[in-house]
Amino acid sequence: MTMKSQLQVEAIRQGTVIDHIPAGQALNILKLFHFLDTKDRITVGFNLPSKAFGHKDIIKVENVSITEEQSNQLALFAPKATVNIIDDFKVVKKRQLSLPERITNVFKCPNSNCITHYEPVAISNFKIINNNGKIQLKCKYCEKVFDREIVTNNI
Repeated sequence: MTMKSQLQVEAIRQGTVIDHIPAGQALNILKLFHFLDTKDRITVGFNLPSKAFGHKDIIKVENVSITEEQSNQLALFAPKATVNIIDDFKVVKKRQLSLPERITNVFKCPNSNCITHYEPVAISNFKIINNNGKIQLKCKYCEKVFDREIVTNNI
C-alpha cells in the first residue's frame, strides 16, 4: 500500500501563512488581525493533522504581509506558530514567534473600574507576564493582572 502525500490547503502566490496554530485558535487570530474585514482571499484549516501537535489550525491570507510586531502579538494565541511570508509561491521569510514585553492598542482592559473606561486614554497598554507557560496581561493603568483568555475575549 502506498501513501499519497497531498496538500491539505491550497498554496498561495503572495501573502502570509500562519502555520502550527494550536487547534481551535484560528478564529481568535482572524479576529485579532481583522482579516475578515478585508477583501483578500483567506483560507483557514481547522484541526488538520500535525506530527508535532496532533492537530493544528492554519491560516493563509493572500496579499497581506503581517509585520514582526503583529507576529509577536500572535504569540499570545500561538507561541509555537510560524509566520511565513510568501512571494511567487515561495517562502521568502520565516518568523519564529516570541512573546512581546508589552502589547499596546489591541485589547481593552476588562476591569470596568479602570481609568481607560472613563478618561480619554489613547492607547491601551498591557505588560505580558509568562508564568511557566500561563500567559497573563497586566494593565498599565489599573495594574490589575488578568489571564490571557479574559483580556483577549474582547477582540
